[in-house]
Amino acid sequence: MPQETDALYIDLDSARTIRHRNKLYYRFLHWPIWIFVFFIAPGPLTFDLFEHGFDRRMVLWLGCVLAGTVIAGVRGRLPGCEPRPYIIRFTEDRPNPLYRRVCYTTAWGEVVAFALLNIAGLVYALVTGRWRLKQMYEVAYFPIAGTLWLLGAVGLLPRVRRSTQGEGHERRYFYGSVWAVSIAQPILWLLWKIVPATRPGDAIKLAVFIGILAIVGQLSRLGLLPRTRPIVPGELAVSD
Repeated sequence: MPQETDALYIDLDSARTIRHRNKLYYRFLHWPIWIFVFFIAPGPLTFDLFEHGFDRRMVLWLGCVLAGTVIAGVRGRLPGCEPRPYIIRFTEDRPNPLYRRVCYTTAWGEVVAFALLNIAGLVYALVTGRWRLKQMYEVAYFPIAGTLWLLGAVGLLPRVRRSTQGEGHERRYFYGSVWAVSIAQPILWLLWKIVPATRPGDAIKLAVFIGILAIVGQLSRLGLLPRTRPIVPGELAVSD
């Protein structure tokens, strides 16, 4: 049965262009996305990257990520890097391949962990007047991300279920969350650089960060951002 939606815009399966093969440039352009996803997976290491820049640990980890994603991409085992689209019909009860579940599960853990820890760090600074964000990342990042990774492993997150049925709606939640955090995070980093570390300054950072998450989340819910429109099942369609 089609899911109800409150989006302003929807995509009809019958109106979407069908691809029977992914062009080489299309496959190649998806590769950097998964490089980034797996590179930032060790959250405390990513925190050090933004605080101090590249060091030997990060170079080694980046090398491992590059090697792993090259092998997976060439074999068509990264979403968007397949020789041909995996999902053609959104109503099909088709098995969700392991590589898709691993990739999207990894991304879910990062999206949620980064958002929660930044909010917690800002709230703590606002209440106590002290910054403990680095310590929070060291202590809490892997428990938070690991919980999401566990939920993904048992198929309880959008896009990582055992079946691809319902992807026309589930991908909205994934891309909406990615859009929100991907926009809010760089702006928060910029505010850390230019806004003083005072209680009023921290209040501004917190308000802006939460505000962006809320606004972008609402735009995604309405289907106003790329890949956030629900796809109504019925005819052939293609998913990335």
